[in-house]
Amino acid sequence: MLKPVVLSGLLATLALPAWAEEAATQVQAAAAPAATLVINKGDNTWLLVASALVILMSIPGLALFYGGLVRAKNMLSVLMQVFTLFCLMTVLWVVYGYSLAFTEGGAFYGSFDKVLLMGVTPDSIAATFSKGVGISELIYVVFQGAFAAITCCLIVGAFAERMKFSALLLFAVIWFTFAYIPMAHMVWYWAGPDAYTDAAAAEAAGATAGYLFQHGALDFAGGTVVHINAAVAGLVGAYMVGKRIGYGRDPMTPHSLTMTMIGGSLLWFGWFGFNAGSALEANGGAALAFANTWAAPAAAALSWTMAEWLMKGRPSLLGAVSGAVSGLVAITPAAGFVGVGGALIIGLLSGVAGLWGVHGLKRLLGADDSLDVFGVHGVCGILGAVLTGVFASPDLGGIGVWDYVTNSVAAEYSILAQVKAQVIGVLVTVLWTGVVSAVAYKLVDMLIGLRVKEDAEREGLDVTSHGEKAYSM
Repeated sequence: MLKPVVLSGLLATLALPAWAEEAATQVQAAAAPAATLVINKGDNTWLLVASALVILMSIPGLALFYGGLVRAKNMLSVLMQVFTLFCLMTVLWVVYGYSLAFTEGGAFYGSFDKVLLMGVTPDSIAATFSKGVGISELIYVVFQGAFAAITCCLIVGAFAERMKFSALLLFAVIWFTFAYIPMAHMVWYWAGPDAYTDAAAAEAAGATAGYLFQHGALDFAGGTVVHINAAVAGLVGAYMVGKRIGYGRDPMTPHSLTMTMIGGSLLWFGWFGFNAGSALEANGGAALAFANTWAAPAAAALSWTMAEWLMKGRPSLLGAVSGAVSGLVAITPAAGFVGVGGALIIGLLSGVAGLWGVHGLKRLLGADDSLDVFGVHGVCGILGAVLTGVFASPDLGGIGVWDYVTNSVAAEYSILAQVKAQVIGVLVTVLWTGVVSAVAYKLVDMLIGLRVKEDAEREGLDVTSHGEKAYSM
């Protein structure tokens, strides 16, 4: 994934180290007057696998995770929403999403140069983080498209069991175009390592990058672009769609925690592609992200379980699975930047933070966020984004920042400066998607209405919206 560069003076540095076994090759590539970008078959193979893993996260992973959490009468509707949104976002990504997100243009959008993937052929090459090393652009398109799809699918959980299917689809098109695409461009678009040949070239290349990229915000695999982005959109939706009939009075317990556990486990499995695939290479960076994606959610599941045990007198499966997801969310922006020790700390903190998000914060906000999208993805996404700036420090076991001009690790790392950049990234994300989401929901409400009729909601969306049932007895 095209990740953020930290700009310091005239030097452009990427927060990813040259791993020992590749150092000699990278130095030689940097010294070459004009390195030729060549596809590495090993990296290509890894990205093919990683892309399939990210797709698995949406269908069936997220669909089953969410489906098990709603009442039986709405199970099929959630499956349908996630499945259809995945398909819709895939098509939009091919038509114009990739072009606007990952071509050179302005600080917030790219251009229409690659609409309908015009010019992207089996021979097209996308840059990685090593000079002269590339991957097939088509698989990069798929990898990034899978990220766009699951981000839109995540929003569904905030207003599950009461929103019109047609309204959801229309909202998703608007939000994808004006919230997801610019966020992806702002955070992840840059010219690639081969553009950083000297100080002047680095300065020129940096000026073409996305807005938050230019400001040095680090987001390895989607803390801002995916989790905070979707969480804020979901929270706004929970307010604007309104509370479920009987909310706070009638029991609305999950109908199948078995399904939720299966879905959550598939999410964790797919998340290895989500995070480790974001290294774009099959190297030490991918191994670090993989290890962190293994350790952080395990720590988070334990901390949530222990805290819940102390609070309620007994541990729950839902709490353990939710804790693991909280840890996955929190480690996402930090996965390739922090050491495993830092990942464990982030995981432990995120388990407690997620528990507070779905209980204490939810009561304070007063919104019917059905499946706690903001409580988990918003709270833990913000926590992980900020802590990335802390634990990326070499003094705390992180990898520091890499200077592509000198091809060496930068001598200085300021935790304060990096945390400031991280906070700016969080604030821009919250404000941008908050405004876009509110406008999008309002437009949809004016055009076709957001919510199903009361009798349809009482009967359940499976039958009233789709004419089917998840279970036939």
